[in-house]
Amino acid sequence: MFDWACQPFFTLVTTFVFAPYFAAALAPDPVTGQSLWGYATAAAGLALAVLSPVLGSVADATGPKKPWIAACGLVLFAASFALWYSAPGQPHAIAVALLGFAFATIAVEVAAVFNNAMIPHLVPPERYGRLSGTGWAIGYLGGLVSLVVVLGFLAADAGSGRTVLGFTPLFGLDPGEREGDRITGPFSALWFLVFVLPLFLFTPDIARSRLPFGAAVRQGLAQVRSTLVDARRHPGVLRFLIANMIYQDALVALFAFGGIYGAGVFGWQATELGLFGVLLTITGTAGALIGGRLDDHFGAKPVILGAILVLALVCVGVLSLDREHILFVVPTGPVGEGLYASAPEKLFLALGLVIGAVAGPLQASSRSMLARLVPAREAGRYFGLLALSGKVTSFLAPLAVAVATAIFQTQAAGPAVLILFLLAGFALLSGVKKA
Repeated sequence: MFDWACQPFFTLVTTFVFAPYFAAALAPDPVTGQSLWGYATAAAGLALAVLSPVLGSVADATGPKKPWIAACGLVLFAASFALWYSAPGQPHAIAVALLGFAFATIAVEVAAVFNNAMIPHLVPPERYGRLSGTGWAIGYLGGLVSLVVVLGFLAADAGSGRTVLGFTPLFGLDPGEREGDRITGPFSALWFLVFVLPLFLFTPDIARSRLPFGAAVRQGLAQVRSTLVDARRHPGVLRFLIANMIYQDALVALFAFGGIYGAGVFGWQATELGLFGVLLTITGTAGALIGGRLDDHFGAKPVILGAILVLALVCVGVLSLDREHILFVVPTGPVGEGLYASAPEKLFLALGLVIGAVAGPLQASSRSMLARLVPAREAGRYFGLLALSGKVTSFLAPLAVAVATAIFQTQAAGPAVLILFLLAGFALLSGVKKA
């Protein structure tokens, strides 16, 4: 239930509702808004790169993980709730939005480190994949349900005053003040508070260390350096972490630029992009469920390698599209009426759904693979390194896409660059012998 509890923050705040509101309505202009949002994301990523391995090591030394999840949950709740107060035209609204988003992002990502570190203590190794994949799938489903609730009943168009489903917003939310967009912060906070409770009530935790808390903290901090040294002594772990860093960079860029590509190449508006997000979440849920079972049957490594290959092929497919052609040279016929009317749009939609289907298994099997590679008693510090490897260069693939696009003056340069990232990650992971 942890993934279910957290996912609305990522779906509603980070991706589909609050972030577009910030760029389009709160910031002075969309370009400035995108830049400010990017700076806040980068700052949160930098903080995570520093905090994740440190707090993971401290948690290993102290023992139980739930107190750390609770502490992060309180920060997540407060920071998410604060987003309500970022109303258009209000003093300091931009600062409140950026600080709330950054602190909430740090809190939810650090909480995930402790949650992931519980995996080796809950099930035997042959069930890591199913547990991780099921959690990821439930998270996707939670994001989908929360998106339907917000778009269908809370967030209304400022012009019509109606939600996507044609209703007047619940609780008297004022579309003119963008209250339906701002409610995503408190909504995500309350959702987390309610649905994380089963973790605390029913999931067994790790026994507390006999060390006094202060001594345990000092030991945990000392372990950070030793973890980096130990990782170098275990080539499989170090190689996996480097591979994870590269292919996760590519995945982050795929999600970041997918909507931009659809809007830039095909002129998609909010309706097309919103439906695209809903459909992608559905395939992500199914993919994570199936991937978890494949993980337990074949191992994490084949699932990750297969997902990377599929993503590389998807990038080739996206590269082959423009408004008049598919597969590079096949001309398309006349464009019909309605959503996704042209053949290139339909193929791009299909390729996007494939991304959703394999992204869940890729991420879920990455955490189950690490759980197999490291001793269970040291899972916290190594999952801290996993978080570090997933964040420390998260700017690299988007930067490479931006530079390539500027040089070649075509959006097609984006997927071409990502193919290189995916193939590099595939090559590195292929050399990992275990799991």
